[in-house]
Amino acid sequence: MARRAAYRRRTQNRFSLFLVMLVVSMVLVVITVKSVELWQKREVYQAKEAVLREQIAEEEKRKEEIAEYEKYTRTKKYVEEVAKDKLGLVNEDEIIFKEEK
Repeated sequence: MARRAAYRRRTQNRFSLFLVMLVVSMVLVVITVKSVELWQKREVYQAKEAVLREQIAEEEKRKEEIAEYEKYTRTKKYVEEVAKDKLGLVNEDEIIFKEEK
């Protein structure tokens, strides 16, 4: 009987060890799959971040251009250009040459 009990314990130990290894391997598979999914999501988010950074840089550039144009519109040179182009005004010392049709 002692032999049977020892044999039974060994088989139970082997079966328990098999179950533990099965559970550990299943956990490792799940962790690996989730890790791959997370890396893929990370790549997608990094691509989105790069696009957003480019958009922010373009927006900053547009803001700078608008600020420069705003400064330019406050100058005397701008006022003279608008008066010449849209209103047809000329300075006193200017001579205008027109083509004959």
